[in-house]
Amino acid sequence: FSRQGYEDPSWQHPGAGYGDGYPYQSHQWQPVAWQDDRDPRQRESYSKSHRDHHYYRGYHPNLATGPPGQDRTQTYSSYEESYGLAARREGTGEGTLGSDSGEAGGQPKEPSLLLQYHESGLSSSSHELSQYIRDSADHYDPLLPGSWNVGQTGGPSLSSPTPAAPLKFPELHTALCFGAGGHLVLACPQRPAEGQPARVELHSLEAILHGTEELEELQAFPGPLAREDLHKVDVMTFCQEKITTGCDLSTQRGRDSSLLWKLLILLCRQNGSMVGSDTAELLMQDCRRQDKYKGQEPALGLTDDEWASRQPGTLDLITGEVSPVVETQAQIVEKFTKLLYYGRKKEALVWAMRNQLWGHALFLSSKMDPRTYSWVLTGFTSTLATNDPLQTLFQLMSGRIPQAALCCGDATWGDWRPHLAVMLSNKAGDTELNQRAITTMGDTLASKGAVEAAHFCYLMADIPFGYFGARADRMALLGSSHRQAFSQFARTEAIQRMEIFEYCQQLRQPESFLLPFQVYKLLYASRLADHGLPAQALQYCEHICTALLRQDPAAHPVLARQVVRLAERLKLSDPLLLEMPEQDQALEPDWLEQLRACCREWEVR
Repeated sequence: FSRQGYEDPSWQHPGAGYGDGYPYQSHQWQPVAWQDDRDPRQRESYSKSHRDHHYYRGYHPNLATGPPGQDRTQTYSSYEESYGLAARREGTGEGTLGSDSGEAGGQPKEPSLLLQYHESGLSSSSHELSQYIRDSADHYDPLLPGSWNVGQTGGPSLSSPTPAAPLKFPELHTALCFGAGGHLVLACPQRPAEGQPARVELHSLEAILHGTEELEELQAFPGPLAREDLHKVDVMTFCQEKITTGCDLSTQRGRDSSLLWKLLILLCRQNGSMVGSDTAELLMQDCRRQDKYKGQEPALGLTDDEWASRQPGTLDLITGEVSPVVETQAQIVEKFTKLLYYGRKKEALVWAMRNQLWGHALFLSSKMDPRTYSWVLTGFTSTLATNDPLQTLFQLMSGRIPQAALCCGDATWGDWRPHLAVMLSNKAGDTELNQRAITTMGDTLASKGAVEAAHFCYLMADIPFGYFGARADRMALLGSSHRQAFSQFARTEAIQRMEIFEYCQQLRQPESFLLPFQVYKLLYASRLADHGLPAQALQYCEHICTALLRQDPAAHPVLARQVVRLAERLKLSDPLLLEMPEQDQALEPDWLEQLRACCREWEVR
């Protein structure tokens, strides 16, 4: 191994060991003639790369010792080649000795140690490594300019020992992580090597977050609701508190939100069952006032002359009498009868319709031809206001989608609740028409931003719950629009309200559950764990597992695996597991083992 005609006697030097503590001792191994013949840039690059070799040999385990039987001269040459690229990255030299020797030998160059060190994942970036290399000069005496030999310095100079490893951070700081048991783990900034005690602190997240709005919202909810020791009175009390504290009854949205909570109270009280009249009563109770619907003149299709001949105070050519200016009810009926005496049915119908004798007019027209009956019926409905709930009822009974289902939610239209109440209490014979009319009303309300009102209609129409990403589904969480951002959609209050609705269904059918809702239960469980409530989070995992085992877990493999992963971290929060003997603490709950077995079976299949 020769360089520029000189032999490298480094292996013969008695002080070549790194443990001697002389960082610059390696420079004494080179003859002065070889040092002077080198290009200044090469000499500077070589000295720095060789100096960094000593720095990293104390840090990286691959540099401390070589393989058994390897020649030290070969080791020295390979180190020199490895640090040629590192030196070029810093711009300290361009034609290093390591790169020259690699090119002269005609062999492919090995990846530099800097590159190997970066790819090993021990450092965050090559820039950070370059900082270490540049900062390493601070641990050694600066190089002397020009040629340097032992005679000029008078012998090797002592220096401070090289640190065992470089500091990744310039200052002491606290390291922390979140534990699965609801704790915050802190590693305090101590120096154990200098005699300071190494201290690790465990803080309860529940205590740290005490008083925050998020934690109080989680603690106030009596979940999970599927547990055996829960009474439905606790659920009803929670719903009533949400109405009192969370609903602004002065706004339309606040009244709609209050209506949903009242519906859940009604379902809890009646064990998940209700009829249309119960819901109609709830709708009318929530109305602040009864709207006054102004009537209109009947649309009879008469000309001005015909109207003038029938006004009070004019001579009746048929009877020969003058109509009184103010007529009593008895006089109106008497005139209706006299018109029939003379066989004037149409005039009698017009007289009855003009004087609001709709019973007489409808009965008489029903015994005539269908066209006349339809004309009288149209005249009757034209006297009602457009937003009158009676209009909604008559249109529904006529086999049509009521106009209220297409126009509700508008400020000029009025409240939507009386219209829904009259449709729920007076269902027509066509069940499909009733469902389509209520669904149309919900779609209209949803298009105008009244999400809570729309979901109330969807519940009355038995619309199933869907998923967040499915645009065709009408609802995914009760009272929350799935067409907004997920962070706004999956609010804690919406998940709690949805769980209460599932609980009401289980009061009627204990084995029932909402499969699309289980993923939001898992999300809620993770929030409980994040806020220092791991025991409740584990109970939610158990209930999700029970629901999945009733179905085929292979239908939801991602959800099943995530439940297993979270439950494995929280299983030590189970009081039953902590009461086991010490030799049995490796056991797991039966439901977790069953779910894991199903996941493995699905993966194999």
